[in-house]
Amino acid sequence: MSKEETASKFQSRYCVVVPAFEAAATIGDLVKRIRQQGLTVLVVDDGSKDRTASIASEQGALVLSHLKNRGKGNALRTAFNYALRAQFDGVITMDSDGQHLPEEIPKLIQSGERQHAAIVLGNRMDQAQAMPSLRRQTNQLMSALISRVIRQKVPDSQCGFRIIRKEVLAALTLRAERFEIESEVVLAAAKQKWKIISVPVTTVYRPDERSHIRPLRDTARFMGILFKHTFQSAG
Repeated sequence: MSKEETASKFQSRYCVVVPAFEAAATIGDLVKRIRQQGLTVLVVDDGSKDRTASIASEQGALVLSHLKNRGKGNALRTAFNYALRAQFDGVITMDSDGQHLPEEIPKLIQSGERQHAAIVLGNRMDQAQAMPSLRRQTNQLMSALISRVIRQKVPDSQCGFRIIRKEVLAALTLRAERFEIESEVVLAAAKQKWKIISVPVTTVYRPDERSHIRPLRDTARFMGILFKHTFQSAG
């Protein structure tokens, strides 16, 4: 079997999940490029009032819709439950804003397979200067705290571009409702001794990008997840 055939075999076993909220401007191109990689795409439309769901469907994605906005954490948990029922070997999560390059999916898959990793995290921090300053500082703080708590280096704990194996999804009990789910997954997986690796990825920031992250609110949610994990680990 050639290297290309082997990569294709690995990719066909994964489902790409994209939580999306009012992403009509970017979702179509993203779904199209993911499908060009030979992968199933699941878009969870999180209560959008624009054409996010219809555009994603037109480009060949399977679409599950929340009637109202419930947050990224709930959207991802909906996708994870679907992926487990559909018996995929794992999920690849991507943000809907076009920040991540679908063309880099094979790199994450191959790194995970080669190193027998349960979770592969994208690492944007090699290009940290391109990240909006407040987001960069918040991410660096969160990643430093998580690295300290789990006692292993996690340079970009908040990156939404990642692979999570089905064994991890089945083993973890996730409750986060919004952006803190990224931290919850890492903390819970590390507690159960799953292998986590990081792989450098390219990041694209559009001039007109509008982030749904609310620094104060979401940092408070993150701290709650961190303290809960630390307290449970100590107990």
